[in-house]
Amino acid sequence: MQVQANWENQLLALAGQVQHPSSRPFFSYWAGDASLQKAYKQAEIITAEHSKSFYYASGLLPEEKRSAVRALYAFCRTVDDIVDEVESKKDRDFELSYWREIVQTASSPTDDLVAAAWADTLTRYHIPRHYALQLIDGVARDLSQTRYQTFDDLATYCYGVASTVGLMSMYIVGFKSLEAVPYAIKLGVALQMTNILRDVGEDYRNGRLYLPREELVFYGIQESDIAKGRVTDNWRQFMKFQIDRTRELYKDSWEGVKMLEREGQLAIGAASTFYSGILDDIEKHDYDVFSRRASLSALGKVIRIPGLWLRVNSL
Repeated sequence: MQVQANWENQLLALAGQVQHPSSRPFFSYWAGDASLQKAYKQAEIITAEHSKSFYYASGLLPEEKRSAVRALYAFCRTVDDIVDEVESKKDRDFELSYWREIVQTASSPTDDLVAAAWADTLTRYHIPRHYALQLIDGVARDLSQTRYQTFDDLATYCYGVASTVGLMSMYIVGFKSLEAVPYAIKLGVALQMTNILRDVGEDYRNGRLYLPREELVFYGIQESDIAKGRVTDNWRQFMKFQIDRTRELYKDSWEGVKMLEREGQLAIGAASTFYSGILDDIEKHDYDVFSRRASLSALGKVIRIPGLWLRVNSL
């Protein structure tokens, strides 16, 4: 039996008492509603523009679940942009409060397409509101904290901005057992750690360093090394450790895929497979995450699908 780390217990406590939906989603709720069709189309456009991996992975879902997952992404993207791009504290606080109100009431102004699609998705799929509120708080944490001392601290941040997305996605794609919860949390941490490792240089230029400071110290790396983009042997060893741990999280989280409804397994498996491919690209380029942004090409995604399909169908 696998012993859970401290951070895993902390994140399970944050997830709280998860309930299986008491009723099925309201399918075709928006099929005849032109305004909602327009809202979901806007969510699709935002997803395609900002995350090719998420867009391709969600494309493996049936139409209505695909639209709902993209509404979730558009909500997350919009909140993230408020934190990153709105300069006035007063305006930022107002907009974050606006989105908290959208979540709490599951209603929206008629002229806000993203809010309309997200409010509809929240209602139709019985998504627990506290996950969406935790996401808003998690993203807003960037406004007050720019360094993390330990991996346990960083994992809590990852939960707020990514595991919550996994938990909400679980309600959209459908799940068979509450035992899926810790695996959704782990996958969220793995996905966010992949983002963190890919974006070290960009984040540092924006004043943020998400890498655990005590682990940087252990490998003899100073912030000045990161500021100058030094790819040294110490940096390679540090990045190898980070990538190995993240890959282990991807591996562990795979057990949760079979606990999802069958029609959602391929899409969630694809998200895991596509994002873990970014780690391969970081290694391929000698751990240089300062002068380039690691990615998985469209071809790289396509060639992984047959193996992914076989793996999912063997569950």
